Amino acid sequence: MPEVVSAFRPAWWLPGAHLPTIWGKKGRKQAQVHERIERWETPDGDHLSLARLGAPAPDQRHLLVLHGLEGTVASNYAQGLLAQAKARGWSADLMLFRGCDGMVNRARRLYHSGETTDLDFVVRRLAASTPGIRLSIAGVSLGGNVLLKWLGEQTEAVPSIVHRAAAVSAPFDLAAGSRNLECFMGQLYVDHFMKSLKAKTLVKRTAYPDLCDWARLSTSKTFWEFDDAVTGPVHGFVDAADYYTRSSSINFLNTIRIPTLLMNAEDDPFLPKAVLDRVRNSFSDSQFVHYEFTSRGGHVGWVEGSPFAPRYYMEERVINWLNHE
Repeated sequence: MPEVVSAFRPAWWLPGAHLPTIWGKKGRKQAQVHERIERWETPDGDHLSLARLGAPAPDQRHLLVLHGLEGTVASNYAQGLLAQAKARGWSADLMLFRGCDGMVNRARRLYHSGETTDLDFVVRRLAASTPGIRLSIAGVSLGGNVLLKWLGEQTEAVPSIVHRAAAVSAPFDLAAGSRNLECFMGQLYVDHFMKSLKAKTLVKRTAYPDLCDWARLSTSKTFWEFDDAVTGPVHGFVDAADYYTRSSSINFLNTIRIPTLLMNAEDDPFLPKAVLDRVRNSFSDSQFVHYEFTSRGGHVGWVEGSPFAPRYYMEERVINWLNHE
């Protein structure tokens, strides 16, 4: 697995792993560049929403972005990637996972780190509606895991419109990531996500009163507890351990057959460094998967520059990678 030499220079004013991670969510000011929201009906009677920039055209480059856990149309990193695409004259879409567009989805199921049928649906609809489109896909965090799993599932069956891919801060090993967050600082991140995850699940109680064990949902405090009570059973897994095992993208890297960049920071508070060592050492014979593992950067951080003119290395780096022939 070829290594990509990194040119990242971490911002001096955001030391450590947590400050770059938090800055991207709380401190950054990123304009929204998408032009419209479209709702696409799905084959199972539900819907997906896409934040769209421009219009796909044959022989033109098009970017598809997959956001992270509980991402929205306002996610700074997603809009930053769209802005990079716009600057190069590309069209682009941000696919919003079910329930992440501000509306309660109709189906019984939600979205999760291993759910790839919606991505497959969007890619194949783009291929059918715009033959010859030159599609690149960038997945961030949870979206990175979804992207890698889908690429590995498809192997040579990936639609020919897909030219390159990049997975940013992908968790790779969901169980290891979940356990890594069961600490003081990690729990602060988990608490942030659990508030919205629980609220979204409770909204579905009227339509699906038997959706899950509501008592276990209310007492869930960690990702493992939530996934054991909700994500696993709702989506056909035995429990959280089964969900993590079957959905972790580390199990699908060897069968990826298009040029794909893995971009992670070794100090990512969401994932132990040992997982990156496993990825680096276990897939050395892959010529399709490349990696850029920086020593610093946090989780979807990679801030450079000064406090008055910060730059976001990841977004430019990803678009440059996707821009290669």
